[in-house]
Amino acid sequence: MSYFEKFKVKPGSKVKLKKIDPSFSGGHKGAKSAADEIEHYQEKLRELQDLLYAERRHSLLICLQALDTGGKDGAINHVLGAMNPQGCRVAPFKQPSAEEAAHDFLWRAHIPAPACGEVVIFNRSHYEDVLIVRVHNLVPKEVWSRRYDLINEFEKNLVDHNTHILKFYLHISKEEQLKRFKERLDDPTKHWKISEADYKERGFWKDYVAGYEDALSRCSTPHAPWFIIPANHKWFRNLAIARIVVEHLESLHMKYPKPTVNIEKIRREYHAAEHA
Repeated sequence: MSYFEKFKVKPGSKVKLKKIDPSFSGGHKGAKSAADEIEHYQEKLRELQDLLYAERRHSLLICLQALDTGGKDGAINHVLGAMNPQGCRVAPFKQPSAEEAAHDFLWRAHIPAPACGEVVIFNRSHYEDVLIVRVHNLVPKEVWSRRYDLINEFEKNLVDHNTHILKFYLHISKEEQLKRFKERLDDPTKHWKISEADYKERGFWKDYVAGYEDALSRCSTPHAPWFIIPANHKWFRNLAIARIVVEHLESLHMKYPKPTVNIEKIRREYHAAEHA
């Protein structure tokens, strides 16, 4: 079975995250045994993104969501970093600015959406508006509960304009999160990532899980599927995301565009110049 199908949330299904093993490793014993496969898919990512950029018929939007320490930055660095920066950019979704808060909640998601030929990664995304606002009661339930349908309509509009959407939830255990918090405390190069809210937010773990389960269940559609990626093993997270992106891009059967100039004429001029 393809990874695309294996980890995709089937549209219309009801997600229960406790039934999904965050330590699943796809039969690999460790990072070393998966190294060649990871390298293979990184190379394929570079090739396919070059095709996407050259053909300029499609665009790709990748949404990354996770609980704290889930590995969004790591996925960007180790998987999507394989792509050419010229055709790839990252849009972070932090606390809304005054300008963003003055518009409808999807306004700030539409602006950084990819143009034809581009790959854009949302580091967090418009789904924050049915997650953190729900958990912390930032807006009434009657407001955030209507947003699932609005999100599906927004994504369908992007898809209708040749944007392909792949959404990844990086699934870690509560124990793994605590381990990663400790690693941050022990590593001076990661101290900048620590905030006082980190441990406070752990107290809302069940609320966040419930929020994610609803978002994954209600917003995994045929045109914009969600994928639940076992992410306790960082190396497997990288492999799974890269493989899913590659499988999808290969399904587009992209081709390099035909030349707009007379290649033979230019070749003759080159040979003439070379022997002048």
